[in-house]
Amino acid sequence: MPDGTEAERPRTRIQQRNRDLILEAALEVFSTHGFRGATLDQIATEAGLSKPNLLYYFPSKEAIHTELLSGLMDNWLDPLREMEPDGDAITEILAYVDRKLQMSKLYPRESRLFANEIVQGAPRILDALQGELKQLVDEKVAVLRDWTHQGKIAQVHPYHLIFSIWSLTQHYADFDVQVRAVLGDEEPFDEAPAYLREIFLKILTP
Repeated sequence: MPDGTEAERPRTRIQQRNRDLILEAALEVFSTHGFRGATLDQIATEAGLSKPNLLYYFPSKEAIHTELLSGLMDNWLDPLREMEPDGDAITEILAYVDRKLQMSKLYPRESRLFANEIVQGAPRILDALQGELKQLVDEKVAVLRDWTHQGKIAQVHPYHLIFSIWSLTQHYADFDVQVRAVLGDEEPFDEAPAYLREIFLKILTP
């Protein structure tokens, strides 16, 4: 019987479909209620499956949550990986800002899932934060410091620059309800790209 890890035999089309349904439903439930507030019954209902059927594919709520986070982490790091050391410094950083904002626009539930995990102390992804994420950030910080030393960007604290990019872009996903309540009929992502580019251009220009 499947145990939430890779099955010994290749999955049938129906098995893969049901796993996808469960993960999609879980993303909706977890991003809305957080890990603690979510239940297997809610996920099963959202997926249109019985709870016993769900448990055939995943043995626990934590197994589903861990699977979602595992796939999310790799996608979450891709925009930073694309920042090229040999490119124009300001162009590369602004492009990173644009990519992060686009992630918030296209994947708001994933952003909220990630934020909820961090708020809870990151019990399921702390190793990844201290390992893969930190290694990548350290690598890009070295690039930012090199650009600073060459006079290509202004003197900025590289780690806090990255934190600022994260907070200003992910805010649009994590606080979507608040943003839309304040803006009313205005679409947040119509003006946000130009505004953020202007902010970071001012910060980065030597």
